[in-house]
Amino acid sequence: MPDSFERFLADLKGVAREERHPLINPRLFASALSIDIQTLATQAHVHRTTISRAQGAEKLQRYLRDALRVLGAAADINGDFHDALFWFRNEPLSAFDYKTPEQLVSEGRAEDLLRYVQALQAGVVG
Repeated sequence: MPDSFERFLADLKGVAREERHPLINPRLFASALSIDIQTLATQAHVHRTTISRAQGAEKLQRYLRDALRVLGAAADINGDFHDALFWFRNEPLSAFDYKTPEQLVSEGRAEDLLRYVQALQAGVVG
């Protein structure tokens, strides 16, 4: 598991460079979050075979990009990538009916979540 968000992004970029395409590798993403491929497929609302056979599917890549945006914002706030991963996967947020950030991104609410994280950073939300 990467030590920092920057290292995680560097790993994703390295794989994209090796594979010669500008895609986020879903297997590397799933590994960092300690989830299986079926779980990732469910969250991204794609069939599990999409992960291996159609990594460039827009629905999958959109989910991965949104999740990375949220994880990056969370890591910026607390400075610890592992804490950001835990928060993303597990922390129920009262402002969102106690759903986790992972659930919210899966529901397509990354923008709402980013506004929430920015409000936390500004000290507006407790």
